Amino acid sequence: MTDGPRVSAAALDLASGETYASGGGEFVTASVVKVDILTGLLLTARDAGRGLTAAERAHAEAMIVRSDNDAATALWQVVGRAAGLDAANARLGLTRTVADARWGLTRTTAADRVRLLRQVLAPGDARAYVRELLERVVPEQAWGVPALADPGTRWAVKNGWLPRDPTGLWVVNSTGCVTVGGRVYAVAVLSDGHASMAEGVARVEEAARDAVRRCGGAAAPTRAAPATNARSQGGGSSAPRGRGELRDQPRTARTRPRSAATPSWRGELNP
Repeated sequence: MTDGPRVSAAALDLASGETYASGGGEFVTASVVKVDILTGLLLTARDAGRGLTAAERAHAEAMIVRSDNDAATALWQVVGRAAGLDAANARLGLTRTVADARWGLTRTTAADRVRLLRQVLAPGDARAYVRELLERVVPEQAWGVPALADPGTRWAVKNGWLPRDPTGLWVVNSTGCVTVGGRVYAVAVLSDGHASMAEGVARVEEAARDAVRRCGGAAAPTRAAPATNARSQGGGSSAPRGRGELRDQPRTARTRPRSAATPSWRGELNP
């Protein structure tokens, strides 16, 4: 990451199915992989014919709402570490996401992030559980995709930020669901090579706005990210801007996709 920042974005209109993608390439996930860990946990429980334990629910809440790393590591072990996560992601159709032994260094693409969002935001009890956690992310982490939201609307988000030890440059990612111009979009922006976290956040929000606009949406407002959703809550500390969560643990296309096959996990999950 020495040739300047890289940014890749993807957006999906959840009603029309229209998509837009720019940038391309694979990126380190940082904490956006915690959504994968959560879906892997739900698949693990479903395969065992059980619901989540109280401890697993507590870890899941901490991992998503506060981006707690210890909770993520505990669930990473439950899902089978890198091999288990790769197996779960294969079931979800994520073809370009490869887990790393250090979960925060898993590699992915913006398109794969939107594929995952499309599945976890579909109707279903387990998906409602995932979305409810994503809607409760603490205010300190409500940057990125939520900055696009129409006033008074709900959003769901999972962000990731990481200064890389070899370079000191920042990975800054934002993935989530947001209403813009009355339409609901799944949006993912991945980036690296930023001199600071603040610089990365600004670029990510700009790329998210552009992706939604090119996906056929209205121009998203340029404004500060909303502090909370209506039901947003969750105590405990979270990493403030400018401090990483982890320490090393451009062509464009706009398409109307073919009708998606029924996901292999539809109706299977049981939180």
